[in-house]
Amino acid sequence: MPGEQKSSLAFRNNMENTTIRRPFKADAPVKEGPRSNREIRIPKVQLIDAEGQNLGVVPTDQALRMAEEAGLDLVEISPNTEPPVCKILDLGKLKYANQKKAAEARKKQKIVEIKEIKMRPNIDTHDYEVKMKAMNRFFEDGDKVKVTLKFRGREMAHQELGMKLLLQVKDDTTEIAKVEAEPKLEGRQMMMVLAPK
Repeated sequence: MPGEQKSSLAFRNNMENTTIRRPFKADAPVKEGPRSNREIRIPKVQLIDAEGQNLGVVPTDQALRMAEEAGLDLVEISPNTEPPVCKILDLGKLKYANQKKAAEARKKQKIVEIKEIKMRPNIDTHDYEVKMKAMNRFFEDGDKVKVTLKFRGREMAHQELGMKLLLQVKDDTTEIAKVEAEPKLEGRQMMMVLAPK
């Protein structure tokens, strides 16, 4: 009897420690684009034929037959209406047109970068002019510019020189740029962000 209790206790402890492994199940692939043909599982749809004529509410199987007879696809255009609006059209052409539209949109968008110009409070006039030319070039390209002023050693005692320099940069760029972040001191450096107008 005591031996049986021991073995059942050991068996119970063993069961508590084992985890039940379920087979790995991959997520179902997410379909992009509208539902089409046999994926449309509603009894009735608002149907628009290949010529753009509204045929009214039609049973889905009849709409599918009409699409097959025309050698085209039944595509859900507006799924959130009651009943959903479906159109008979060439799904391949629709996907191609959508891809082309997306590519055009990507081509048109410009990624704005933040370029950094580093200066010192006691910058030489020639160096200043070179930095300003570079800054103007960045603005022409549509990029923002972060002007960073580094103070070393005793220069920290003369922060007004740094502020004066940043205000001069601001004045020299008023025609083509606007201040996005006013000059501020962070540790041993002063920063200001300018954006093209």
